[in-house]
Amino acid sequence: MPMSGTLPADIKQYFVITGNYWAFTLTDGALRMLVVLYFHELGYAPLQIAFLFLFYEIFGVVTNLIGGWLGARLGLNRTMNIGLFLQIVALSMLVFPIFGLTIPWVMAAQALSGIAKDLNKMSAKSAIKIVVPSDAQHQLFKWVAILTGSKNALKGAGFFLGGALLAGLGFTSANALMAIGLALVWLASLILLKKELGRAKNKPKFSEIFSKSRAINYLSAARLFLFGARDVWFVVALPVFMAEILGWSHWGVGSYLALWVIGYGAVQSATPYLTGRKVNTPPGVSEAFVWALFLIAVPILIAGGMFTGWNPEWLITLGLAVFGFVFAINSSLHSYLIVAFANEDGVSLDVGFYYMANAMGRLMGTVLSGWVYQEYGLVLCLVVSASFISMSALCLLPLRKYPLG
Repeated sequence: MPMSGTLPADIKQYFVITGNYWAFTLTDGALRMLVVLYFHELGYAPLQIAFLFLFYEIFGVVTNLIGGWLGARLGLNRTMNIGLFLQIVALSMLVFPIFGLTIPWVMAAQALSGIAKDLNKMSAKSAIKIVVPSDAQHQLFKWVAILTGSKNALKGAGFFLGGALLAGLGFTSANALMAIGLALVWLASLILLKKELGRAKNKPKFSEIFSKSRAINYLSAARLFLFGARDVWFVVALPVFMAEILGWSHWGVGSYLALWVIGYGAVQSATPYLTGRKVNTPPGVSEAFVWALFLIAVPILIAGGMFTGWNPEWLITLGLAVFGFVFAINSSLHSYLIVAFANEDGVSLDVGFYYMANAMGRLMGTVLSGWVYQEYGLVLCLVVSASFISMSALCLLPLRKYPLG
């Protein structure tokens, strides 16, 4: 890969950002599993558990819009450090609950965590556009796949960590340990992240936070429905179903979902090989559309099997593995397309808008996951998932006439 004389320094900064992103992701996955399992243990209904994450997703929407603008004006190093600090505060709120572990207090902590998560994601995803030469699109696909996959593998490890910490230390001590560990990462980041990576040459106005690119808008809509399709059955419905209907322990639920996300991340990293795009031929929109069609079939088949009385434990365990494999390839292709379509000067504006749509999809999926499961069960969650994937695929079709960057 050709490099200019200044590129190695940029790459070093990017590696520091990626390391911060990984550390944050580990705590983010653990915190989500801690909250779901702990409050289910306390007797909270699925919809109540979903509402604990409501502000997490709402503030993720807002953060991606404003965070992209901040990254373009201030630099990605600053947005990364702000995100790390806010996550430390969120974890500390659950260690020292001034007003007790009430729903409003936990929602407030989750709101800070949502802001922190999307500042970190936007910073890491935007940085890669800058450090890869514009004439090396195949390298861009490979790097995006590795970053996205490794992040999700660590999120899966976080699920495992959350279940293990809840079983071994309890809710409060688990959050205290994670807050201390992330504080050390934050201090190191303050020292090492010195370059104002990603600052736009022309300072964008606040009114420019909304994308004016049709391609970005279509791709953002596709992302919204794609992640709504995942979270409508994965976030609340699935872990509660495993614990409530299948009788799995907290350790069992956390371990399985951890292994699922780790495998999901591994598939994302291997997407350039799995799609036959490991050489100088990056994928296009048509390839993403075809993989979306494959994905639609998976929740339909799982729902059909459950409706006709197949063994639910084997059906969910194996069906979720297939869903994760195909979804991972879809997600990785989408992650490459947004970086390829994004404008290099002020890249965080386009990436921030796109991940705002991602956060809206998660918000929609999270709320529906609790409500649909509580009222109608897991089968309907899967039907809604298939419907959302269909809409995601349709949003990709107009993109075929736009050239990649």
